[in-house]
Amino acid sequence: DADAFEAFEDAGGAFNPEMAKRLERHILSAGGSRDPEELYTAFRGRMPGVKALLKGRGLIP
Repeated sequence: DADAFEAFEDAGGAFNPEMAKRLERHILSAGGSRDPEELYTAFRGRMPGVKALLKGRGLIP
C-alpha cells in the first residue's frame, strides 16, 4: 500500500527499524483479530489516503 510505504519514507527510508516495529506491532501481529481500519489507524495515526498512490503514479505533483 502506497500510504503505508509513505510512512516508512517519512521516517527515513524503507528499512527504518522503528517503523518496522510499528507495522509488526499494530498490523502484522494482530492478523485478522481486529477490524483492518482500526489496525491501520493504530499504525499510521489516521485512515489511509490516496495521495501517496496518486503521487507515485505521477497524477499529482
